[in-house]
Parts: sequence; C-alpha cells; structure tokens
Amino acid sequence: MSTGREDPETPQWLTDTRASYDADATSYADEVRNLLAELPAEQDAMALFAERVRAQGGGPVADVGCGPGRITAHLRDLGVDAFGIDLSPRMIEVARREHPGVHFEVGSMTQLGLAEGALAALVAWYSIIHVPDEAIGAVLAGFRRVLRPGGLLLVGFHTGEAASPDAQESRGRWPESYVRRRRPSQVAAWIEEAGFTVETHPTLTSAANRLGGVLLARR
Repeated sequence: MSTGREDPETPQWLTDTRASYDADATSYADEVRNLLAELPAEQDAMALFAERVRAQGGGPVADVGCGPGRITAHLRDLGVDAFGIDLSPRMIEVARREHPGVHFEVGSMTQLGLAEGALAALVAWYSIIHVPDEAIGAVLAGFRRVLRPGGLLLVGFHTGEAASPDAQESRGRWPESYVRRRRPSQVAAWIEEAGFTVETHPTLTSAANRLGGVLLARR
C-alpha cells in the first residue's frame, strides 16, 4: 500500500508514471471507460483468458496496473475472481468509485505484496509499456513468483521497433509518462527468459488505435 512518502531508492520512471496518472486519473477513466466494447479482438483475448483460468480450477487473478479498473471488472463479469493493483493512488480511488464491491489496492509491479504462488493468473494489460528494458526482467520474475505452477500470464502492449520511448499520446497531459513500443518477438523472449512458456502471441488493434500485441503464457 502507498504510505504517501517516496522511497529515496524508487526509480525515476516509477515516480514519473505515478505522478502522471495521478494528475489525470478522472479524465483517463472517462477516455477508456467504453474502449473494450469497441475492440472485439481484445474482448476475444479476455474471453479466452477467462476460459483458461476457469478450466484450470479458478482462483485469484491480479490485474496489475489496473488503472480505473475496467479490465478487472470485465474479467469478473466473465466469472474470474479478479482484483486490481495500481501504482497510482488516484487511479485506485477512481476504480473503487466506479466498481464498488471489487477489491483494488495501491501497489507496484516492481514489488508485489503477494505471497509466492498466491495467484491462479495475472494480467498486465498495457501496463508494462512504461517499464524500461533494464527493469523488465525483474518485473517478469516478480510475476512468476506470485503465480502458482501452471498459472497464466496475459500481457498486452504497444508494438513497434525498439527505440527511445515516445511521449504518451495525450496532447501533453502526461508529460512525464512514456510509452515504450516493442516487437512481440522481443517481449516473448523476455517472458520465456523469466521462466514462462509462451502459448499465443497475436497482434491486434490496440486501445490506442495502433498495432498492439497480446501474449498468453504459462508458468
């Protein structure tokens, strides 16, 4: 949980990302609230994921980087025992307000406060896009730690050639937050290096109306 006091060792990219989303939580929630209804390919990815979670006996599923909670709530509608974690306290406030009865908590994907093997599955839906390359391995290792054997990982991300991060496409509202676009093959390689088996990795039209990638992997 957030203490309201910044750890002096917190990486700058985390500090910037939190500040950016805190500053625009309500407007961001308004922009993305109905996006999933407009994106059947993303709905299909979620439906497949939920089906796989149920087929493996269910269990708790963490939506890491949940933002205003739209994916968390959708997964619950699909019969998944999902809860949300986000770096931004303001985003968590919005998520709790918009989805009463769903559990949301403040936390960082770099230091998940969950027991080893606590989860049946984990979703990182367009939330690793702010993680620099040098931190990806540790983040994925943390995901693997909290998943039980055979647990599922669903990752969504913006695709593109590896390059310097682009300023978030929001007309300057999030000047300190950056989006990193990556090749699906590179993300798949990182996930496999972290000890997962990648099962599917299609590309589709993303929530930002640009090509996106989705990877479903198993611990």
